[in-house]
Amino acid sequence: MMSVTITGKIAIGFRRMGWKWHQDLWGMLCWARENGFEAVDLGRDGDTAAGVVLKAGLRVGSVDLPEWQGMISPDAARRAWAVARNSEYIRACSTAIGPANYFLVMLPEKPDLPPVENFRAMTASFSELAPVLEEAAGRLVIEGWPGPGALCCTPEGCRAFFKECPSRSMGVNYDPSHLIRMEIDPLRFLDEFADRVYHVHGKDTEIFAEHLYEYGIALPPIFKEKKEPASMHWRYTIPGYGCMRWTEAFRKLVLHGYKGYVSIEHEDGRFSASEEDQKFGLIVGRQYLEGC
Repeated sequence: MMSVTITGKIAIGFRRMGWKWHQDLWGMLCWARENGFEAVDLGRDGDTAAGVVLKAGLRVGSVDLPEWQGMISPDAARRAWAVARNSEYIRACSTAIGPANYFLVMLPEKPDLPPVENFRAMTASFSELAPVLEEAAGRLVIEGWPGPGALCCTPEGCRAFFKECPSRSMGVNYDPSHLIRMEIDPLRFLDEFADRVYHVHGKDTEIFAEHLYEYGIALPPIFKEKKEPASMHWRYTIPGYGCMRWTEAFRKLVLHGYKGYVSIEHEDGRFSASEEDQKFGLIVGRQYLEGC
């Protein structure tokens, strides 16, 4: 029996990670089906791996767009190449699975350039990609991971991007963990952008109040080593171990007609020491989301 949330009956899946047991695609899919998951997010192999997912009786939550940085290059020829590469991939995926979500982070090729310059390059290339997505009934799902020079991570960036690229093929991968670590209200974000949310990552963030007091957010600690992927005052978690109000988020999404999936992106270090821990973390996260 497949798992869904109480609020809105949103189907639950997970994102394929770089773990060893995820390299056996068929074995991973069989495990996913046996443990109640309905969808799997793929990487840049969506054109070939999606058929295997469908054969296993599961659905594809998203596939990674193959070329990211080239789309935000100061070199017009480099951007044109990236648009062509992504267009080819979108058409291939469309043939394999039909309409799909195409995941990426807006990471510029040269993050040290002024953000406004990278923004102009980004909107130019994605304006060219939009007709290809529309023809394939595909949708871009942008994750707001605040990596080096990343764009479309904040309300300011998303608002400006959708103004310059108004095509409804342009959308959001809603991952509240990144908003929380940036101290952006993830529920207020939905109030503004829920109609652009086409895919959801089930990932949370835990805030350590004592560390926030001890170290703040502006400077590195003097004596304590910082461990990635986390700061001194936060860490990524599976759903249920952070501070996200998932039920309220699902309520807002359903109110705006959300029909997609919530895919657990498992980056919780407390459930990652072994294959058994990783699988257990996915199951615990799924069980929590079922109750939301």
